[in-house]
Amino acid sequence: MPDAPDHESLKLLQRVLDEIDPQSVVTSAKQDENMTRFLGKLASQEHREPKRPEIIFLPSVDFGLEISKQRLLSGNYSFIPDSMTATEKILFLSSIIPFDCLLTVRALGGLLKFMGRRRIGVELEDCNVSIPILGFKKFALTHLVSIDQDTYSVLQIFKSEPHPSVYKVASGLKEGLSLFGILNRCRCKWGEKLLRLWFTRPTQDLEELNSRLDVIQFFLLPQNLDMAQMLHRLLGHIKNVPLILKRMKLSHTKVSDWQVLYKTVYSALGLRDACRSLPQSIQLFRDIAQEFSDDLHHIASLIGKVVDFEGSLAENRFTVLPNIDPEIDEKKRRLTGLPSFLTEVARKELENLDPRIPSCSVIYIPLIGFLLCIPRLPSMVETNDFEIEGLDFMFLSEEKLHYRSARTKELDALLGDLHCDIRDQETLLMYQLQCQVLARAAVLTRVLDLASRLDVLLALASAARDYGYSRPRYSLRLLGVRIQNGRHPLMELCARTFVPNSAECGGYKGRVKVITGPNSSGKSIYLKQVGLITFMALVGSFVPAEEAEIGTVDAIFTRIHSCESISLGLSTFMIDLNQVAKAVNNATERSLVLIDEFGKGTNTVDGLALLAAVIRHWLALGPTCPHIFVATNFLSLIQLQLLPQGPLVQYLTMETCEDGNDLVFFYQVCEGVANASHASHTAAQAGLPEKLIARGKEVSDLICSGKPIKPVKELLKEKQKENCQMLVDKFLKLDLEDPSLDLDIFMSQEVLPAATTIL
Repeated sequence: MPDAPDHESLKLLQRVLDEIDPQSVVTSAKQDENMTRFLGKLASQEHREPKRPEIIFLPSVDFGLEISKQRLLSGNYSFIPDSMTATEKILFLSSIIPFDCLLTVRALGGLLKFMGRRRIGVELEDCNVSIPILGFKKFALTHLVSIDQDTYSVLQIFKSEPHPSVYKVASGLKEGLSLFGILNRCRCKWGEKLLRLWFTRPTQDLEELNSRLDVIQFFLLPQNLDMAQMLHRLLGHIKNVPLILKRMKLSHTKVSDWQVLYKTVYSALGLRDACRSLPQSIQLFRDIAQEFSDDLHHIASLIGKVVDFEGSLAENRFTVLPNIDPEIDEKKRRLTGLPSFLTEVARKELENLDPRIPSCSVIYIPLIGFLLCIPRLPSMVETNDFEIEGLDFMFLSEEKLHYRSARTKELDALLGDLHCDIRDQETLLMYQLQCQVLARAAVLTRVLDLASRLDVLLALASAARDYGYSRPRYSLRLLGVRIQNGRHPLMELCARTFVPNSAECGGYKGRVKVITGPNSSGKSIYLKQVGLITFMALVGSFVPAEEAEIGTVDAIFTRIHSCESISLGLSTFMIDLNQVAKAVNNATERSLVLIDEFGKGTNTVDGLALLAAVIRHWLALGPTCPHIFVATNFLSLIQLQLLPQGPLVQYLTMETCEDGNDLVFFYQVCEGVANASHASHTAAQAGLPEKLIARGKEVSDLICSGKPIKPVKELLKEKQKENCQMLVDKFLKLDLEDPSLDLDIFMSQEVLPAATTIL
């Protein structure tokens, strides 16, 4: 094992990595340049750092999605039995590797390719011996909370759906009813991107979370509402600055780019002036006030004094304002006075032409110069007829002949190609202006970072104000969460009334909460509510609850909804098992696990046994047991006492009341155990016929009492009548006078087979 790099080496590596484009690891065009820069930096400090960390660059082809999948599926894994078939191997790996996360699959594929090239651990073996993989272990970056794609989907944090417009069906998807959708009130594109980034990277960094909450709380004060609205309007003018800077580097700047940059810079100056009047104790306001430097004012002044926006739009090119360059102003003055001057020149030219020519004009064509234009005479039929003494024929266009004369040649020499000269000089000025802007690109990039952060926090503050959210508290001593009167952020927008519920899973007691209750009583909503409130607090947002205290949560695992995987060929129950396996293999004492109706996808006894086994596995961990919420309709789990008694388990139920034949839902969580699932009530609400519901209830009662199930006599009699009527109808259709009729065949083929259903 090589010695660990010293502190100076790590600082150098971090500094170099900050300068290297992240795309360089997969972009061969930048690989050599970044590698040269990296090696040069290391070589310059070789005398101080003899042992340096090594960075390996791999070509982009090694990270291909399909080839990465093949490497993962064909790897030499010592933890997989050799007796497994290819299909069984895929099913096993799918419980360890998230194949739906494309970045993870590509990264693992590239890592396996690198290990295969280096022959790590099998250097002395034959080349046909593959590297044995002992196992996979998932690591989360510092302070980040681990959340898989299934959790994002079932909690409806993100939800993409086809765009309703027929013109945008092929262009992509739009955000549906989701947490991101109701909180995304960002005014600029980069704010929306940053909000999505925060959602994909929930954090445990309390300093960062509290800094976000401080800004939201400031804008929630009634006296700051006008300021928030003004800042929101200014943020609407912050546009795609990196794209504009990229076009400037390539000299592909458009007229609209200068307008957008001008509005962006002036809006940034407005943000700076506004933030200077706000409390400097808040870090974001202090950063904007200090880092939006006078370079922004310099850029805005240059653009405002140089660029002629109206003229640029009219000519669809970059033009400058007057009094910027005297030479350009003089040439534009000449170009403006050309019509009257050319009219006088044409009058003099007409005096020297053939009297048969009724009129002429002198025109200026860019890149060609000045030309004499006369109408085509009836006698001018052939090309030879176009020749006129003293004139050089150029071309025929729209029944008009164009010539060069002595005077037009003199104008070319005297005035030159004014249009092209002006354009060239203005292009040169544009290039100089671009250099001035690019020299201050760092401040523009910082503007985008801070403006997008302010945009996100203003959006979260707006949502918190409209929906009545409160500020969560964070505690390092609490392992879990405490929520008082929490609400589901999406369901409360869809339901006319919503009943809030509390949740507490901190401390040693009640780490495993088993929730029972009738169907449609709100068990699943309660689980999702706990997960969403915890998630919102971990991204630095206010939460839909009266109070919320969030402890050190390092991961959120769920098994709520099943989504079939056609690509991997997994059954619904296999996907359920994979989701539970992720929680069992990775959950720690600081993890939050939400399980809803696990085991219902298979035989009742087997599903109940699996659920009990999973819960008992976690209970056996004692104080290191994760915080688990389990909603189930398996009442036998409690009735048969399949779980050990102890302080770790707490039984909750959804409160209901029977009013005659009706079942009233209170949607309130309370301690206790449900005594029935009341499936018949839910079936009646779904519109099933009363006879079916009554029969189902009868069979359920017989099973519970251990009595045999007998068929319904009324149904049997009706079926017998139908069979008899069918047999009689067939007999009446027979022609008994037909000599070819064989009644023995009719008896053997029709009557005898039907006898068993009639008698």
